[in-house]
Amino acid sequence: MKIKPIKTEEDYNATLQRLEVIFDAKRGTPEGEELEMLGISIENYENEHYPMN
Repeated sequence: MKIKPIKTEEDYNATLQRLEVIFDAKRGTPEGEELEMLGISIENYENEHYPMN
């Protein structure tokens, strides 16, 4: 999967689905790197669009 910024709700949902597929990826593997980047992207999107007070 090519990692890109999450800009829409559709992007967000697609990213969550991909994260579920690779959730158990091992660190140091390509999937593990992708998992880490997706987690950061999701966290940034959620902080901006679903802030917790």
